[in-house]
Amino acid sequence: MTNNELVDQAGSIREGEELDLDCLRQYLEPVLGSAVATLEVKQFPGGFSNLTYLLSSGDDKWVLRRPPFGSTVKSAHDMSREFKILSALQKVYSYGPVPIHFCEEHEILGCDFYLMSYIQGLVIRREYPQSLNLSPDQIRRQLFNFFDVLSELHSVDLVAAGLDTFGRPEGYVRRQVEGWCKRWGDAVTPDTISCDSTMQWLQDNMPAESGKASVIHNDYKMDNAIFSAENPLNVIGVLDWEMATVGDPLMDLGCTLGYWVETGDPDFFREYRTMPSDIEGAPTRAEIVARFQEKTGIAVDNFPFYFCFGLFRLAVIGQQIYYRYYQGLTKDKRFAMMVKKTHILQQMCELIMAGKVTT
Repeated sequence: MTNNELVDQAGSIREGEELDLDCLRQYLEPVLGSAVATLEVKQFPGGFSNLTYLLSSGDDKWVLRRPPFGSTVKSAHDMSREFKILSALQKVYSYGPVPIHFCEEHEILGCDFYLMSYIQGLVIRREYPQSLNLSPDQIRRQLFNFFDVLSELHSVDLVAAGLDTFGRPEGYVRRQVEGWCKRWGDAVTPDTISCDSTMQWLQDNMPAESGKASVIHNDYKMDNAIFSAENPLNVIGVLDWEMATVGDPLMDLGCTLGYWVETGDPDFFREYRTMPSDIEGAPTRAEIVARFQEKTGIAVDNFPFYFCFGLFRLAVIGQQIYYRYYQGLTKDKRFAMMVKKTHILQQMCELIMAGKVTT
């Protein structure tokens, strides 16, 4: 298999997530011109939140993003915010897709949506494709490159990007902790675990602000990055900007490391992993933090807090997704297992709070 055959592929549309193609063609004609006559729609397989579709007409391709069906968390699916931040980053950050058109006319798809450019490349999900044949040294270089792209985002000049008045960086850490605690309470179901101890610990151990306001992605993980098919060590695109804002970059690092499972972690946590971060050659969380400090000049003095926050936030997101399934608001059967992941994330938080996991 060649690397081009590993390019991320869109497929059939999941039940209940179909788009009105006739209506879409009519609406997009002023944007795409005659291409709409042969417009086809497929759906990308990944993601549990905003939905991503591939529009194609001949050799031309675009990507459509819309909120999930049945979502009750409007602030987490603000299409206009995602479009605005992508537009601003075009001038200063080379990894974002090019935003093309924003639609707020709900009679088209029943929600806001937008079009952006399609970036063709490799997306690595739970397992490394064996046919990539990367050595441990190459994997290490690739994953450090992956984190360097995050550090580059945190180094974007806010004024040059026109984002110096975007978001509310002052008090960001406290608002995030309090906000995610509230979201947990709003999404609890009778069959989930209690996270009361984690919420109290985060409140009691909240560090001071890092003093730096940066553009932060808020969901930077391997399957939100596109790697070059020609040189898979290099990142060529970053996707899923729905939670991006201006805030404390250490919180962003913690959110990413919440996904980062390594070989020394408990088996229950390694079984949960959603990306191959424990493969031979992958850097540890401690090595990533050291690299981040070197690249950004920002000291990471309270890593257990940021790691615990990242895990708890993932637990809340998983619970919100499960809540939609539990309430019958979506038919996507992938959502049924999210309650188990919430239990696993809480277990890992308990180890951090007990001082048994420090890096």
